[in-house]
Amino acid sequence: MRADGRELRVTVVGEGGNLGLTQRGRIEFARAGGRLNTDAIDNSAGVDCSDHEVNIKILLDGLVASGMLAHEARNALLAEMTDEVAGLVLADNGSQNAALGVARAHAPAMVPPHMRLTAELEERTGLDRRLEVLPDAAGFAALEAGGRGLTGPELATLLAHAKLDLTARVIETGLPDVPSFAGRLPEYFPRQLRERYPAAIAAHPLRREIVATQLVNEMVDGGGITYAFRLGEELSAAPDDALRAYAVTTAVFELPALWRRVRGDGRSAVSTVTADAVILESRRLLDRASRWFLMNRPQPLAVGAEVARFAGTVRALRERLPELLRGKERATVGRHADELIAAGMSVADAAVCAGLVYDYGLLDVVELTEIAERDREPREPGEVAQLYYALSEHLGIDAALTSVSLLERGDRWHAQARLALRDDLYASLRAITLDALREAPPGADVDEAIAMWERANASRLLRARAALQEVGTSQRLDLATLSVVSRQLRGLAR
Repeated sequence: MRADGRELRVTVVGEGGNLGLTQRGRIEFARAGGRLNTDAIDNSAGVDCSDHEVNIKILLDGLVASGMLAHEARNALLAEMTDEVAGLVLADNGSQNAALGVARAHAPAMVPPHMRLTAELEERTGLDRRLEVLPDAAGFAALEAGGRGLTGPELATLLAHAKLDLTARVIETGLPDVPSFAGRLPEYFPRQLRERYPAAIAAHPLRREIVATQLVNEMVDGGGITYAFRLGEELSAAPDDALRAYAVTTAVFELPALWRRVRGDGRSAVSTVTADAVILESRRLLDRASRWFLMNRPQPLAVGAEVARFAGTVRALRERLPELLRGKERATVGRHADELIAAGMSVADAAVCAGLVYDYGLLDVVELTEIAERDREPREPGEVAQLYYALSEHLGIDAALTSVSLLERGDRWHAQARLALRDDLYASLRAITLDALREAPPGADVDEAIAMWERANASRLLRARAALQEVGTSQRLDLATLSVVSRQLRGLAR
């Protein structure tokens, strides 16, 4: 018996076999409010298990052929590893499904980048929209006009193609051989193999393919379907550049650990809606910090060195963020933390999650602290951070940044304009903070330091005052006003 997707009187469908539904049927069911992925996603644990089995047997058969392992011992070892392989496979499967859940949660806002990614995959890889039942340009335009996004089945298809494409491109680079990434190879294998045969793992004939697949899965599941694509579009970053930026940013800000706590392995005290919202907020930090590392640090990023340079200071200052922020910014974070606590989050996690976007400025704080050291006026990072956030509040930077976030996403050029404005605002704040550090002696009170900077820049401030007052009084600024504000702030920095 055949039935249309809209006729199903259930909430969730899981496909235990191939093509339990057609793709058009899945989409129809999803548009009617149902929840489902695709058969490929629902059966991905089986495919992943087969991949692990093949890669493990390649390793073991090499050991048998070399005389390092008896055939009978090989079979016993395979049986011994069953439960751990299942755990590795289910962890991969859970991560991918969590990523799709977040993708569904903000699919309407992501229609423009999803449209552009689909077009690129079509042009560069031969993606067949008709075969995959993905919208054409008119279909995407209709979704955007109607305030709708791609459905779960469509997102699952796009995710799969994005992962396949990125993996193939990463394999073509030298990234899988870089020690900081190649060292991840043992994580793919069960403990028994890691402990007994580390040399055989390191010499696995498919080691580059395994590492590339690991890294891409992790990046796409953590950063989202379009993370690498948008970095490529905005900064001409290749997939291996995106992977480096992802590795540095997630390590510096400890994002994977935060994601695990928020998700709670299915036992979290917060709802899925709250968890998805927090993860989306963390991705704003991930996006901005990734771009910062790609724009401001030597390329290609030296992952270990960059993490060592930034992580310690950033993590120490994150804990102090509520006291470092001032005025409206502090109040905003406090309210958000209270909301997260009311939603069931721990006080400690709520404090971290509420301040995620403001953590971004800590990268500039680290740089400014080092510049002050070179200027022979050593400053404590906490002193620099206090001045940085005090100036942000004093100049209304956060209000301007909020207005930038509310601008129309639109096409690629709208997105580039928003990014350029945001970058200009942060760059101005950074430069003004450096000016203020040079005006005030070490240890000066923050308010006095700002007053000294204002006295030294009285004429510039006079010209900029009207634009800055506009920031303070308006609830939302348009592109034209923000462009003027950005230019005035730029003019305040020497």
